[in-house]
Amino acid sequence: MDLTPLKAALADVVAIPVTPFAEDGTIDTAAHRGLLRRLLDGGVRILTPNGNTGEFYALTPEERRTVTELTIDEVGGRATVLVGVGHDVPTAVAAAEHARDAGAEMVMVHQPVHPYVSQDGWVDYHRAIAEAVPGLGVVPYIRNPQLGGERLAELAGICPNVIGVKYAVPDAARFAAFARDAGLDRFVWIAGLAELYAPAYFSAGATGFTSGLVNVAPGVSFAMLEALRAGDHSSAMKVWEQIRRFEELRADQQSANNVTVVKEALASLGLCRREVRPPSRVLPEAQRAEVAAEVAGWSI
Repeated sequence: MDLTPLKAALADVVAIPVTPFAEDGTIDTAAHRGLLRRLLDGGVRILTPNGNTGEFYALTPEERRTVTELTIDEVGGRATVLVGVGHDVPTAVAAAEHARDAGAEMVMVHQPVHPYVSQDGWVDYHRAIAEAVPGLGVVPYIRNPQLGGERLAELAGICPNVIGVKYAVPDAARFAAFARDAGLDRFVWIAGLAELYAPAYFSAGATGFTSGLVNVAPGVSFAMLEALRAGDHSSAMKVWEQIRRFEELRADQQSANNVTVVKEALASLGLCRREVRPPSRVLPEAQRAEVAAEVAGWSI
């Protein structure tokens, strides 16, 4: 299996689409398709349905399958699809197999949500998923600062289809050490904390970054990517300054409004409803106005 095309696809703006809801609380499939088309028309080449910005943990298993199928159908070969999977091992394996059967090229494995995660158990968890879908690229989503890079190297030695890493520990020095302990050239390194952390993580070896902001303004995200690829730190930081407040609002209160702010921005543009599912909540009126004002100042 030639993994080169999949690795190349990961070195990009990895879009995490929102999951829009209708007035009755169900998935608004028409709005969802419209938002996906907008991303594709905006130049997005890789999407992660069932990511955190898509409210993965608030969707039912049936809804997650719907989101996977709808995304693959709407993409129609125009971009690479990297499906988010997770929860217990049987659920994650079933989701990965469903993604494969639906036509996805890769899966992203969400950080295990469990009160007792050992490093050996982390390897076992990802191995079970990767071995179930040997024909798919596998991308672990790492949020645990205690995980050692050598454990990722161990996993990759067993499962050659583990080809990329979404690294989301907010510590650029830790990322640099982890990537080198795991094997800097063995994986595609994705800055998993989006545009605000992308410049620092690119300087340490990342070649792609995830984005929820891209739902709102694809041109802004790609302006940062182009600057980072060119090694133009000054231009990248101008984009950083432009989107700083928006991303700070998302990160406020331990990222309580991460998805909420993105959906509010989309609602201000008339692209979908603002509703999110518990435990997230919609923004109060004052913050809604601030988000709308931020977005109004961008070139969209």
